[in-house]
Amino acid sequence: MNDDDTLYTIGALARRTGLTVKTIRFYADSGIVPSTDRSPAGYRRYDVHALARLDLVRTLRDLGFDLAAIRRVLDREVSVPEVAAMHADALDVQIRTLRLRRAVLRAVARRGSTSEELDLMHKLAKLSDAERRRLITDFVDDVFGEYDANTAFIELLRSTMPELPDDPEPEQVEAWVELAELTQDEDFRASVRRLARYQAAERASGDDTGLHHELTEQVRSTVAAAIEAGVDPTSAAAAPVLAHVAARYAAVFARSDDDELRRWLLDRLETANDPRTERYWHLLSVVNGWPVPPSLAPVFAWLIEALRHHVRDER
Repeated sequence: MNDDDTLYTIGALARRTGLTVKTIRFYADSGIVPSTDRSPAGYRRYDVHALARLDLVRTLRDLGFDLAAIRRVLDREVSVPEVAAMHADALDVQIRTLRLRRAVLRAVARRGSTSEELDLMHKLAKLSDAERRRLITDFVDDVFGEYDANTAFIELLRSTMPELPDDPEPEQVEAWVELAELTQDEDFRASVRRLARYQAAERASGDDTGLHHELTEQVRSTVAAAIEAGVDPTSAAAAPVLAHVAARYAAVFARSDDDELRRWLLDRLETANDPRTERYWHLLSVVNGWPVPPSLAPVFAWLIEALRHHVRDER
């Protein structure tokens, strides 16, 4: 009798494969590796082909294949490479999920979060990229939707979306959760709507409402130097600093450099000066792994105080 004619009892098959008799019997009853024959006494017997089939089943199970996929492979409905590719993709998802859970747990450990905060953090962190983008898009649509506001600013909001990496750091998870909560804060939304109304009024009056990054950097540099030098915004020493800033705004916005300009500038800064807006961009930078921009809060606080003092004195 050659090897192809050899029949194995279920016990012998278990010894050759390292599987338990119970497992082999389960595969036989499931039709995945049916017995080849039965002895006169009714005991199952398996040929060399069943042995090879069982070895393949064991290998596929060790790789994480489920029984449905294994059955399809054995029935030649799909090839092993096709199923391997599908399972590799599934494992990628599982790995990303585990990495995200790890980051959430580390963030919770850092924050000492309550069970309610843990639940919220986990729900927000496991949102898909599309769901995160939709959360931000809904926020922008809600606060700017009815206003013909600064198109460049709105486009910036729409084009800079949170992209939580597959293996985020705990601080990125924390930043995303805080960012998501911030966009749902009705008081913050009301503040941004006031800015949208102001921008719409500016556009209606014909004023340029671009982003003016260069102007912002010039103002930051000028005022930061005054702050570092210890110049009190209400002092006489602040006057030339304020005059320089006003002249830059006058040039950029094609306005007369006069008291009306200063009142307009004060109104503009007070409308936009919500620290939560700067916090929004800070959190977005952390989530996306970008360098966090330097804070403009001290600069605008100094400038607003100087303008208020000047406007009050003029009035």
